[in-house]
Amino acid sequence: MSVLLALLSSVLWGTADFVGGTAARRLPLVTVLGLSQLTALVLLVPLATLTGGFGGWADVVLSGVLAGLSGVLALAAFYRALSTGTMGVVAPVAALSVLVPIIFGLARGEQPSAVQIAGMVVAVLGIVLASGPELSGGRDAVRPLLLAALSAVGFGAVLVLLADGTTTGSGDAVVLTLLTMRLTSVLILGGLFLTVVRRRRERMRIRRADVPLLMLVGLGDVGANATYAVAARSSLVSVAAVLASLYPVVTALLAFRLHGERLGAVQVAGVAAAVGGVAMLAGG
Repeated sequence: MSVLLALLSSVLWGTADFVGGTAARRLPLVTVLGLSQLTALVLLVPLATLTGGFGGWADVVLSGVLAGLSGVLALAAFYRALSTGTMGVVAPVAALSVLVPIIFGLARGEQPSAVQIAGMVVAVLGIVLASGPELSGGRDAVRPLLLAALSAVGFGAVLVLLADGTTTGSGDAVVLTLLTMRLTSVLILGGLFLTVVRRRRERMRIRRADVPLLMLVGLGDVGANATYAVAARSSLVSVAAVLASLYPVVTALLAFRLHGERLGAVQVAGVAAAVGGVAMLAGG
């Protein structure tokens, strides 16, 4: 069951990232992030009430706040990378976030198998191949890759913090950790929104048709976080994190199908190697 939940989280994350990255190509980034995160918060408040209230908040508040900070930075970097780069390349680079919980597990004494070690090598090699052709395009081509790498570190930290909060807290720790994370991100983004509006003295215009899409991003993100958190609570964190990190496949396929993105032969091989490395990590 935990395997299916982790895979479901990858589908939800991949879809939310595609929609959010697409929206960020024509809407202010703070608007995309703000509305999507607010949607997640509005959903989590009644859910927390129904699942037992807020009695166990003290056990998860630190993990939730740190996850919120890391998540905002990671999402901002990732959506900017998706909106300015090639989604089929940016998404696999961000998938290196899986190395963070693996390193965290090693630090706690976990010992990866030979297959998992080989998977790490294959994944890194795949990222290099997928990114290589982009490096020759000058600053405009390199910047999305650097942003994707930054998002990988942030997403990896979120995976560790969510697992920590949901496994050390009480029975309602999953919802409370997610709620704390969203509350933190909404407060940060709300402050940024007001700052941008005041400085630019202009409205963050958004069409009515964009609202459901941004709400979909928020629902997909919180759903992915929840399914991953439950999976990490009932299985090894390293395994759940790796399976959840298959989301770039979904993003790349949607970009190929709906945006008509095309990758060079070397990039296709790199993406395949990156995904294969993740699969080896999961299988090991």
